[in-house]
Amino acid sequence: MRVGVIGLGWMGKVHLRIYSELRGVEVVGVMDVDDKALAEAKDKYGVPTYKDLDTFLGNKFDAVSVCVPTFMHHKTGMAVIERGIPLLLEKPLAKTAAEGLELVNAAKAKGIPLMTGHVERFNPAVGRIRELIQDNGVISIQIERVGPYPPRIQDVGVIRDLASHDIDLIRYISGSNYKNIYAVTSCNIGQHEDTVIISAEMENGVLGQINCNWITPYKSRQIHVATKTRYIEGNLITQQVKEYSKFETYQSSYNVREWPVMFKEPVREELTAFLGALESGKPMPITGEDGLNVLQTIERVDEAIRSAKAS
Repeated sequence: MRVGVIGLGWMGKVHLRIYSELRGVEVVGVMDVDDKALAEAKDKYGVPTYKDLDTFLGNKFDAVSVCVPTFMHHKTGMAVIERGIPLLLEKPLAKTAAEGLELVNAAKAKGIPLMTGHVERFNPAVGRIRELIQDNGVISIQIERVGPYPPRIQDVGVIRDLASHDIDLIRYISGSNYKNIYAVTSCNIGQHEDTVIISAEMENGVLGQINCNWITPYKSRQIHVATKTRYIEGNLITQQVKEYSKFETYQSSYNVREWPVMFKEPVREELTAFLGALESGKPMPITGEDGLNVLQTIERVDEAIRSAKAS
């Protein structure tokens, strides 16, 4: 398959590396406006480089990854769709829900496959958690995603950069859409919010809580799921999953079981699934509509924050 990468920031470089390693995949070209990034890509992978998007899109592509800053997702994505090229747009789908809707509608109108890059769905720990909660009556899902401030992120705050992962994960794991959302945030080290706590109730009654910040000195990615019969703890960094049995009062004890998970690189799994869906003609593993739902939920979070500050 002939593929390309637009945007050679941190994630774009990951996409380029993985595409270069996949069998049956040829990187036809990469595009960026930074000469240093282009020179590095050409030197390391021997791929054609472009600074002009129109010239880049003049190549024959089977698929393109769009890894530009969020504020450029709409313009870049629309240009790719207009050329009739299937695309994976990194999360969040766009800067606003209105822009996201235009992307989804444009892709649908032209019959172009559009996938949103919510990579955590491909984390093996998430897959194991979903297996363990089947028919167990999920009560609540809590996710912690914290760490130090990433200088590479300049155009959005912690909600769109970090919490967008978990807004999608809670919907994915619970199998339900958001019913009620409450949120508070604070801004401490830059122009965008760097701390957010989101509480939610899903339509099926599952409770969700998200804690994200850029002020914790260490990186943590934890999921805790309470069900009627067990408590599950997942570490998205180490991909370890533990299951705690229900506390038995008469024994004053509970059992702990660590479930084996084969460690995999989520982005590699994501890109493999993306290209596999294109080759087989199957629906995208994560659709544009999934990405749009996250954007719509983010805007509900924004409204909840404004309401909290006004009260």
